[in-house]
Amino acid sequence: MLEKAKWFVKEASLRARYMASTNCIFCKLVKGEVKTMPILETAKTLAIADVNPVAPVHLLIIPKRHIESVLTIDDSCAGDMIDMFEVSKKLVQLQKLNAFRLTFNGGKYQHVPHLHLHLLAGGKIEWSKL
Repeated sequence: MLEKAKWFVKEASLRARYMASTNCIFCKLVKGEVKTMPILETAKTLAIADVNPVAPVHLLIIPKRHIESVLTIDDSCAGDMIDMFEVSKKLVQLQKLNAFRLTFNGGKYQHVPHLHLHLLAGGKIEWSKL
């Protein structure tokens, strides 16, 4: 119970920071304004480890172009979406995964208002934390 409370406090703090920020944290990562260790990078996509993993393997696949959410995807996003899935395929091969999930969050479940795809694998997924 204490572990769950700690997670909620941490999550509330992260959400407050994201909402108060005038700049998108993922755009800052893409621009190099916030340091990160890319796992895989293409001209259109950045893949990183999630800072709050909910599974043993929890990677984020982020388009470099700011696309707010799945609800704002249009025809102009086709190249970005294809590249995200190509990067996902490469990550599955690099990680030698034989079982995995790809997940988009939306609405109140989307913590960062920048489209991103979760690659989850390696065991139990704590869905309530996603």
